[in-house]
Amino acid sequence: MRDNRPLRPQGLPLLLATLALLLLASPALADATLFVGSTTTPANRPVKGLALGVGLLVVGFEFEFAETAESPDDAAPSLRTGMGNVLLQTPFAVAGIQLYLTTGTGLYRERLDAHQVTHFGFNTGGGAKISLVGPLRARVDYRVFNLRGQPLYPKLHRLYAGLNLAF
Repeated sequence: MRDNRPLRPQGLPLLLATLALLLLASPALADATLFVGSTTTPANRPVKGLALGVGLLVVGFEFEFAETAESPDDAAPSLRTGMGNVLLQTPFAVAGIQLYLTTGTGLYRERLDAHQVTHFGFNTGGGAKISLVGPLRARVDYRVFNLRGQPLYPKLHRLYAGLNLAF
C-alpha cells in the first residue's frame, strides 16, 4: 500500500550542486612549456623538456617529459623522467605572475655506463608563470625528485626556465 507523502527525488541535492559547479566554473585552459635548466645532483648537468597542462581555476594537471644529460667525468648519470602532476595555483596572475605548487609521480630511467635503472619516482616543487605578451609567458620551476628502486642518487634537485604558451 502506498502512503500519501509527496515524492522527493533522492538525488536532487547532488544534481543541484553539480549544476551550480558547472555554471560557476571557468573554462579549462591549457598550456605548453618548452624548458631548459640544470639538474644539480650530483653535479650541474643540462636538462631539457616539455610540459603540457590543463587547469581549472586553482587546480591543474600536467604531464612532463624531461631529459638530463650524463656527465661521466662527474659520475653523474643521465636521467629521463615522465611525470604526471597536480598543480595548485593562484586563480589568476597578480602583477603578471601566477604562482603554483606541484606534486606528482611517474617513471624514470637513469643511466651511467653499464648501470641502468628504470623505476618510479615522486616530485614536489613550485614556480611561477610570468606574463610576457599575449598568451606567451616565461616559466621558472624548482623540483625535488625522490626516485625509488636502486638509483645512484635517490634525491635530485632541478631548476629550469622556459617559454610557456597558454591556449
